[in-house]
Amino acid sequence: MNRTLMLSCLIAGSLGAPALAETELSLWYHGAGSANAEEALVNQLVEEFNASQSDWKVVLETFPQLAYNDAVGAAALAGKLPDILDVDGPVMPNWAWAGYMQPLSIDEAKLEGYLPGTIGRWNGEVYSVGLWDAAVALTTRRSTLEKYGIRVPTLDTPWSLEEFNSALETIKASGDFEYPLDLGMAWKGEWYPYAFSPFLQSFGGDIVDRGTYQTAEGILNGDEAIAFGDWWQSLFTNGYVPGTSQDAADRETGLLEGKYAMSWNGNWAALPVVEAFGDDALFLPAPDFGNGSKIGAASWQFGISGTSEHPEGARAFIEFALQDKWFAAFSDGTGLIPVTASAAKATENYKPGGSLEAFYGLSEAQALVRPVTPGYIVQAKVFEKALADIANGADVADTLDAAADEVNEDIENNSGYGH
Repeated sequence: MNRTLMLSCLIAGSLGAPALAETELSLWYHGAGSANAEEALVNQLVEEFNASQSDWKVVLETFPQLAYNDAVGAAALAGKLPDILDVDGPVMPNWAWAGYMQPLSIDEAKLEGYLPGTIGRWNGEVYSVGLWDAAVALTTRRSTLEKYGIRVPTLDTPWSLEEFNSALETIKASGDFEYPLDLGMAWKGEWYPYAFSPFLQSFGGDIVDRGTYQTAEGILNGDEAIAFGDWWQSLFTNGYVPGTSQDAADRETGLLEGKYAMSWNGNWAALPVVEAFGDDALFLPAPDFGNGSKIGAASWQFGISGTSEHPEGARAFIEFALQDKWFAAFSDGTGLIPVTASAAKATENYKPGGSLEAFYGLSEAQALVRPVTPGYIVQAKVFEKALADIANGADVADTLDAAADEVNEDIENNSGYGH
């Protein structure tokens, strides 16, 4: 070998082989234009993952929340799903059943200690995991309850049905408020099954039989469900709560302005209450209507699309996100509930003594996911319509019978949804 050739080989060897190009992974996210820090944190998460390794490069595309699910459905039909999907927890089983998603294939030991609502399971496998959860509480002022001699309930001793009704009647009779309770009737859609189906479940009914997921008969229209429906209607006929035409502005500020004595609302709306009422603010557990106190669970989560050609890369990104530092960051940025107790300790609001600490306990003790079935997306709409009709004076038994029939017809039309 001549000296020139030898020198060329040495130079080439010192430079090394050319670096392999990163493989791009597409990620779709539902919160374009978020009014809070959530979108910025998702961008930060993507940037830090990309900088942490050289195999994968996540490319983020954002959608407005109201258009997101339709965009995913259209992409699935066109065979153009991204690698990583952002999915609302109760919707996930439908997407898994339809082939939009594949199992996450994650070591479940990594999920030990997570709040139950943050893990999305379908047919015995984990399909999605969330970086936060949400919880609902009865929000009020300690001074309000003390003024009317009403006991402050706890997780261990929540109000019974009789106590709750008595509290509403006492406050109504005082004439000090427009309504004793704000249920948030100005909100529509998913708020109904998320916020109100736990009342039905505490009475002993449900939207569908969770044992088989093949029928709503006797569950959505059984004796317990009718008892719930009668009570639900009584809230409106007795003037305890605003009706379905509630003004949206009153929903946002009615408790703060003294129009309502109590409000059934989530942790995402709790900080303004703390700022307004300070130590007088109370976040109380759901009443026990006979079968234990229940509140909704499961928020947005990450999963792998069913058509991703790089599931190992998508899984690497999701596992990178499953760190206490991200759980704490999203909680501090958005006010939502951190996934683990250790992450909660690192947050401003959910640490011991934090202003929202109660919500972590509520989520841990009372949370129940909505029915885990592909049929949920239809069942949720049926439930919403039934409750709105009953609130507006429809016959309870007839309305629930019709709702159960509609749920059963949809299950039959979809061959049982794969259960």
